[in-house]
Amino acid sequence: MIKLTGIADEAGSPLDVQIKAHKELGWDSIESRGLEIDGVKANLHEIPEAAFEKVCEKLAAADMQVCGFGSLIGNWAKKITDDFSITEAEISRAIPRMQKLGAKLIRVMSYAVCKDDSGKDLAEQHADERIRRMREINKRFKDAGLTVVHENCMNWGGMSPSYVRRMMDAVPDMKWVFDTGNPVFIDDRDRPGHKQDSWEMYQAVKPNMVHVHVKDGRWIKEKNDAEYTYPGEGEGQTERIMEDLVKTGYSGYISIEPHVAVVFHGAGAADSLSPEQKSKEQYDSYVKYGRMLEAILKKCGARLT
Repeated sequence: MIKLTGIADEAGSPLDVQIKAHKELGWDSIESRGLEIDGVKANLHEIPEAAFEKVCEKLAAADMQVCGFGSLIGNWAKKITDDFSITEAEISRAIPRMQKLGAKLIRVMSYAVCKDDSGKDLAEQHADERIRRMREINKRFKDAGLTVVHENCMNWGGMSPSYVRRMMDAVPDMKWVFDTGNPVFIDDRDRPGHKQDSWEMYQAVKPNMVHVHVKDGRWIKEKNDAEYTYPGEGEGQTERIMEDLVKTGYSGYISIEPHVAVVFHGAGAADSLSPEQKSKEQYDSYVKYGRMLEAILKKCGARLT
């Protein structure tokens, strides 16, 4: 059985909006990344304790679960040369909050790729330090009964299929989340001058994969940027991957991360609208995205809960 969820801040920042979107879709859980409550806006493991308590109350009142945290740990904005105490503090804040909410998965990355002033990859990527940190991050959560999932995103472990395998070999008990759309806009260091291939990256991540993110899009060379689409309309090979998940008996969560109206780390299609129009477009596109993915999965023969 496959369960559908979504990175809820893509429906809107306010927690009430996130809950409403998931209720409308008929889903009983959210994957929590950023949220806004009582004027406080931040990642779930960063909001003040009083705000977190209100989050717990609202979720309980709505009978809405949290399947996982989309954390900031080692993400594309964090440098491997930053002091590890930053990560340690994030871990210490995340663990008790995950335990209180009953969340079992936490998304992490292996820190930003080191680049020079022109944007080219540096030869020195501090691989040994990245691996040391990922081992420690994985251990800290594992000791607490929680599961780390490393994402194939803009970080060292997501630079190409061979980097996925290097990380898996170095930290074999760490699990992964595969994102269908990330390869569309990430350079493939195994094939200089090319973007990654979603199917190839899926095959690399699959041995340790326990969670899936769905986004889709096309790489626009003229813009030197990605254009995000609804599922199945881009180059993320979404339908092919969903069909394989169903055929091979995948039974975890599939979480939508549309990026259609808003991009967590960049410009989205709705950014030029008024705040009210943007909020509506963001919400409506999120619900549409969820329903389209559900239709794709049903077409593939999935049993959904």
